[in-house]
Amino acid sequence: MEREVVRVIITGAASGIGRAVAERLTRDGQLSAEPAELVLTDVQEQALESVGDYVRGLGAHVATLAADLADPDSPRAVTAMASAVFGGLDALVSNAGVIQFGPLSQLAISDWDRILAVNTRATFLLAQATYPLLRESRGSVVATASLAAHHPTPSLGGYAVSKAALRMLVQQLALEWGSDGIRVNSVSPGSTRTAIAGDQKDHPSDDRIATNPLHIYSEPSDQAGVIAFLLGPDARFITGADILVDGGSNVQLMALRAAATQVDHYAVDSRRP
Repeated sequence: MEREVVRVIITGAASGIGRAVAERLTRDGQLSAEPAELVLTDVQEQALESVGDYVRGLGAHVATLAADLADPDSPRAVTAMASAVFGGLDALVSNAGVIQFGPLSQLAISDWDRILAVNTRATFLLAQATYPLLRESRGSVVATASLAAHHPTPSLGGYAVSKAALRMLVQQLALEWGSDGIRVNSVSPGSTRTAIAGDQKDHPSDDRIATNPLHIYSEPSDQAGVIAFLLGPDARFITGADILVDGGSNVQLMALRAAATQVDHYAVDSRRP
């Protein structure tokens, strides 16, 4: 029987999907003989401590570290804490992310650099830092990508680029680390009730709730359930995958684009003599 996933680093753990993953893994630990051992990190120190206290109350063993993952030294510090406190690592959930609205023509280089640093580079540096521990445990990595990684998205150019690069990073790591028994996957959420989604709720680019076939927002727990599955033994033959958890938005967008293309072709054909 495969070993249960117990020792996990979760980034962006103070709210949203990261918090939901911490709660889900804690509850999964309640059903097994071994409680979850979680290293939680986020730039929001007070909120992070609140989450840490909450999941401790549910039975998890928790260490917290307030850190800005735009700092290239933070991934090593988080990994060192996991090694020191829990003696190893079974999984990494690289979930921290930032967003900046605006067209690429107006995006400041400082914003571009921070978006790429947190959304893409941090996963690369965390993967490098945790690799020896994950190789020992034959562990797993799950990164949070986005539906925006699959489609150009108005006013979210920097974010979309960072998440598309993250998807390729996941595939490259899966290819290189498969022989070490390390699985690497990602999830691509659609519109989800998080702090970021709240910021963009009334933004014109966020029409996906109206166009996804279910016509609802995802809850963070929906994403956490898929992440927990990818971390666990039931996903032992899945690596290099990106799972869209988007209420069918990707299918709807493809259908809308196909319909628009057909209209364009009809317009061209109608002008022919």
